[in-house]
Amino acid sequence: MFAVLKTGGKQYKVQAGDILRVEKLAADSGETIQFNDVLMLGGESPVIGVPFIEGAAVQAEVIDQIKGDKVIHFVKRRRKHSSKRTKGHRQKLTLVKITEILASGGDKTGVKVATGKGDAPAAGAAAPAPKAAAAATSDDLTKITGVGPAAAKKLVEAGLSSFAQIAALSEDDIAGIDAVKVKPEWVEQANELAKG
Repeated sequence: MFAVLKTGGKQYKVQAGDILRVEKLAADSGETIQFNDVLMLGGESPVIGVPFIEGAAVQAEVIDQIKGDKVIHFVKRRRKHSSKRTKGHRQKLTLVKITEILASGGDKTGVKVATGKGDAPAAGAAAPAPKAAAAATSDDLTKITGVGPAAAKKLVEAGLSSFAQIAALSEDDIAGIDAVKVKPEWVEQANELAKG
C-alpha cells in the first residue's frame, strides 16, 4: 500500500519504511508525527481524495533535523562598471521515516500533527477574541509623535493598545519590551493624551 501526502507545498509518494527529506517541521528527534493531508491511497483498491481523503493519515518518526546541500546563487553583470555577487543557501529540512499508513481513523489516533516551523494550529481558534477585546479599548497610537502604523501595530502586539497602558510603563517595563523600542517621550505624550 502507498500514499501520496502533501507537506511543505510538495507532494510525496510514500510506503511504510521510506525515509524522506521534507521541509522543516516543528518536531524533535525520535518524536512520532502524523501527516493528515493525504491526497491518494494506492493498492488493491485505490482511493483519490477531493482534495484530501477524510480520516486518512500517514504516521512517521522524526529521525533528525538537517540542512540540505548548499546552493550557490551567482550574479555577474558584464561590461564597464560591472558587479558580481555570490550568495549561498542551505535549506532546513527534517528527516522522517514513514512507519504506518492509515486508511481511516487517522483523526482519532492522538499523535502530534506535523506542522511547519511557523505554524500554530491551536492558536487560530483563540486569536480572534483578544483582538476584538483590544479593538474595543484601543486608542489611536499614531497620535504619539514618532509612532507610525508599523510601530503602533507592534505596540498592540506587545499588549499596549491604549494611552493609559503606555503612560503606566516604568523604565524596567520599557527595557523588557522586545517588539519595539519604546522611547521615554512616548510615555510622556501618552500620559498627556490619556488625560484628554
